[in-house]
Amino acid sequence: MHPPRQGEPPFSQPWEGRAFALAILSNRASGGNLDSFRHALERLDRAHYIGDGYWGRWLNAGELRLLDSAILAPGAVDARARNLRGEHVEEPPVPEPAKPDYAPTAEGTLRRLDTSPAFAVGEHVRAKDMSPAGHTRLPRYVRGHVGVVDIVQPAGVLPDTNAHFMGENPQYVYSVRFDSHDLWGTDGDAFELTVEMFESYASVIAAHARNRLPNRFGRPESRSPVRAAGPRCSPRPDRPQAPHGVMLPPARAARQCRRARWPRRTRALRRRPRP
Repeated sequence: MHPPRQGEPPFSQPWEGRAFALAILSNRASGGNLDSFRHALERLDRAHYIGDGYWGRWLNAGELRLLDSAILAPGAVDARARNLRGEHVEEPPVPEPAKPDYAPTAEGTLRRLDTSPAFAVGEHVRAKDMSPAGHTRLPRYVRGHVGVVDIVQPAGVLPDTNAHFMGENPQYVYSVRFDSHDLWGTDGDAFELTVEMFESYASVIAAHARNRLPNRFGRPESRSPVRAAGPRCSPRPDRPQAPHGVMLPPARAARQCRRARWPRRTRALRRRPRP
């Protein structure tokens, strides 16, 4: 792979351009949309997805869309290809088309919502650990993991329902940043990965779970001084506590609790040597 060179043709071979055009026209003729075409790509078997290359994959997905809408009969393409090679085979009859009853509410995929986004920039969210039977744009490697919202994007058509012609169901989209060590372990390189997630892909993290998020050493660290010191070092109720929201390291929190339990005079007596 290399950046495009000046004057380089968009397709390395003429058949790739024809395959691209046929795939776009097939999806349009079958009454599909962008998400239904992506779902067709996902449903290809290994030979048609990998063996035929990138543009062959597009061509196979376009044929599958025509089969879904009964524009083509099963085996019609193979029979026509054999007849063009000089063989004499019977082609299947043309079926009655069954296009989906679908019409977009507006051009493109962006939509306007009257509600406010559920998440804000800087908020920790957890990608839902789900395994839908149909199409989804949530990558499997982030499911169940925690990320940070970087950008709140405009609302868009939800691919999970739009691919199956079950409504647009527009939702806000969030650019969520994940840590590579959280996704694949600490043996690999350290980098951050940003994933575009629809609102229904994310869930709110409870307050007690936010206090146990991993620190930079990969170990959970409590954000509460009392929890950090442990139940055997809880401070006295008549002693002043740390201000709300102050995050103390566990060692410092433990020292604070010990000082709260034992007044200075008691500590001085404990350190006084015995006669």
